[in-house]
Amino acid sequence: MSKQMKNEEIGFTLIDLMIVVAIVGILSALAFPVYQKYVIESQMKRAVSELSYYRANFEEAVSRPSTLDNRSLGYTPSTLTTGSLSENIATINGDGSGQLEVTLGGDVHPILSGVIVRHSRTPLGEWRCILSNTPVDAWRSSYVPDGCVVE
Repeated sequence: MSKQMKNEEIGFTLIDLMIVVAIVGILSALAFPVYQKYVIESQMKRAVSELSYYRANFEEAVSRPSTLDNRSLGYTPSTLTTGSLSENIATINGDGSGQLEVTLGGDVHPILSGVIVRHSRTPLGEWRCILSNTPVDAWRSSYVPDGCVVE
């Protein structure tokens, strides 16, 4: 082989690089929406789970006449909500019904900003997870965690 032939065989051609860039672009275009869906679903599940943590303290307050505020609930604002210690997340009625409620904001995906997550309690002690204020055009049923309904 001549010296010139060896130099031509080394490295990638511009066409090779363009093909690699095109393949990477196609893969990222397919992967990005899947990743976004995963982020939204996991943030919804986390918010519902964090709020359900306070149901035990809520039940204790129902069984004993006491005031119910964020301190007695042991509430710590989440990075996923707009809540603060000064705004009570719990409401208890005289018949034992009530609710725990937070509004998503903070570090959530923009689609979830403003969604209200509520755990509602009947006078008989049955809990129900309710999501409201969901965006109409960007919302998918897959974002709803198991056991929750959209109103």
